[in-house]
Amino acid sequence: MFNDIGPLELVTLIVLAVLVFGPEKLPKFIQDVTRTLRKIREFSDNAKNDIRSELGPEFKDFEFEDLNPKAFLRKQLDNDELGLKDIRSTFDLKREMAELTDSVNGHDTAAALPGPAPTSAAASGGRVDMTKKPEAPKDERPPFDADAT
Repeated sequence: MFNDIGPLELVTLIVLAVLVFGPEKLPKFIQDVTRTLRKIREFSDNAKNDIRSELGPEFKDFEFEDLNPKAFLRKQLDNDELGLKDIRSTFDLKREMAELTDSVNGHDTAAALPGPAPTSAAASGGRVDMTKKPEAPKDERPPFDADAT
């Protein structure tokens, strides 16, 4: 919950708490907050235990963290029943991007050849510069749209 609070923010919060509540009331306030957090934690644990007891013995391995969508997806994708590891190992993102940029730029693609496609991306270490615009031949004028002006 407080993983992203740095030391400077923590010191700022402590100084702010001392200024707002004063040094006399601060210990009582901290006790009240810790007591409230303890009661909330107890209530949460009791609710989890009640749900587990109501679900029965077939759900004894049930973890509430599995209800988090990220954890659920990660657990399902790590399961190799679907053969996703084979798909991941055969998919080459650099080659796909190079073929895509070649087709967009109108270059000849060598998709039928096995192995990495011989592109300009291979010369630059597998990186494709998507910011460069293809250069138009010098003797050809760029297209002009009279309706656009």
